[in-house]
Amino acid sequence: MPHVSRRAYEVPPLELLVAFEAAARHLSFTRAGDEIALTQSAVSRQIQQLEAALGVLLFERRHRSLALTEAGIGPGAADGLQPITPEWLATRLRTGIQQ
Repeated sequence: MPHVSRRAYEVPPLELLVAFEAAARHLSFTRAGDEIALTQSAVSRQIQQLEAALGVLLFERRHRSLALTEAGIGPGAADGLQPITPEWLATRLRTGIQQ
C-alpha cells in the first residue's frame, strides 16, 4: 500500500486562490472574472468561500469598489502589498489568521 502524506494544514482549492490573486491585483471582481474567464458573481462566490475557509475577510466591499483588508494584504502591510508566500499561508492555516 503506497504511503499517503498528511498535511498539518489544509490548503484552500487552487481556483479560490487564483480568484483572490486576480481580484486583489485588479481590486475588482468584474476585471478579475474577465481575466480568469468567470463571471463577477462566480468570482465573488469564490472569494466568499476562501474567506469562510480562512475565517477572515480579505476584502472590504464598498459601493462599486473593493479594498483589501489588512488580512487580505498579508505580511508587510505597512510596506505596501506584498506577495503571500506559501510559508506565510501555511503558518496562518495552522495557527488561524488574526483579524
